Amino acid sequence: MQYGICFLSIVPLRLEPADTSEMVTQVLYGECFKVLETRKKWCRIRLAFDRYEGWMDRKQFRFLKESEYTSNVALPAKITSDLVSHISTESQQLMVLPMGCEVQHTQLLKHQHEGATIEKTMPKAQLVTTALLYLNAPYLWGGKTPFGIDCSGFTQMVYKLNGYALLRDASQQATQGEPLSFIEESEPGDLAFFDNTEGAITHVGIIMKDNYIIHAHGHVRVDRLDHTGIFNYEKRTHTHKLRVIKRII
Repeated sequence: MQYGICFLSIVPLRLEPADTSEMVTQVLYGECFKVLETRKKWCRIRLAFDRYEGWMDRKQFRFLKESEYTSNVALPAKITSDLVSHISTESQQLMVLPMGCEVQHTQLLKHQHEGATIEKTMPKAQLVTTALLYLNAPYLWGGKTPFGIDCSGFTQMVYKLNGYALLRDASQQATQGEPLSFIEESEPGDLAFFDNTEGAITHVGIIMKDNYIIHAHGHVRVDRLDHTGIFNYEKRTHTHKLRVIKRII
């Protein structure tokens, strides 16, 4: 088995080994992974954090020894909490990092990080405060940063910044936590999931107080939540049909 670490700020993880293939998620600076398959230009990897798989350009990561991978995955997480921070490389070049990168591995990469980090589990009440940092971030399929993010990438990163682990896709996240019977039972920070006409869960958002929800739809925005689903006040209509509310923590 081979291992790797991302040494660039934001790298696409693709469905197939081609630059034109769909981006299914992103690999952020400092994320470690197992290399499942290697080709001339591409490697199929499995991320350590959420076990998500896809194809990554071999030029955009560094291979690790098994001992390096094992010791670094075991390190306590240190997540960048500024919207933008910086890394100084060994050659004193600056590299910009988005919020949500892992910088506990900088010594391994011979880098120095400049900026604030979160290194502990935060109270559940902090989730909504963190979510609001992404407000107006544009929707991007597979995205995980304030410069472009999808609905489940948004919930995953908000939870990660507060020390909690969520799976990557909305349908996967819906398998976590405990279901609630009514909206009235929910607390700020709980997750609401929404399905399509075929009954498949395709959307997720973070519940706020007073029956509001923050979610990525066109951009990260705040809308009303009721027993039917999400009510878009601009369109004056429901845009998503509520399936289930889950309490993760």
